[in-house]
Amino acid sequence: MRDQFPFAVARVTRRWRKLLDERLKDLGVTQARWTTMVYLQQGGEGMTQRELAGLMAIENPTLVRLLDSLELQGLIERRACPNDRRARRLHLTDPGRDFMDVLSERADKLRDGMLEGVSDDDIEVALRVFHKIMDNAEKQK
Repeated sequence: MRDQFPFAVARVTRRWRKLLDERLKDLGVTQARWTTMVYLQQGGEGMTQRELAGLMAIENPTLVRLLDSLELQGLIERRACPNDRRARRLHLTDPGRDFMDVLSERADKLRDGMLEGVSDDDIEVALRVFHKIMDNAEKQK
């Protein structure tokens, strides 16, 4: 069982992303872009590119390309940081907030469908297990 666990988690994650990507295709946003926006919203608007890159666990140059495309689409904007002239703070635009509302609605429907028949108790146990695994992973660095 233990040897199957990481692969099962990876399969569920890939399936979730694939299905959500299909449901967002009409909005013209790739998985990498909507994932970036989710992290920005979860991390709190006004965070710096460096903070967002750390939260997403990706390299800054990779994030810069994603942010450039999101900015071109009018979904985010970079604002000067009052305390550090070199830093830029990231914010959702009004269209970006509208996009996140649509994304959340579609993601909620998908999540509810994927978790159909799974009890809240089982979800609580699974989350506890995932948190413990992440704690253990941090110790492996």
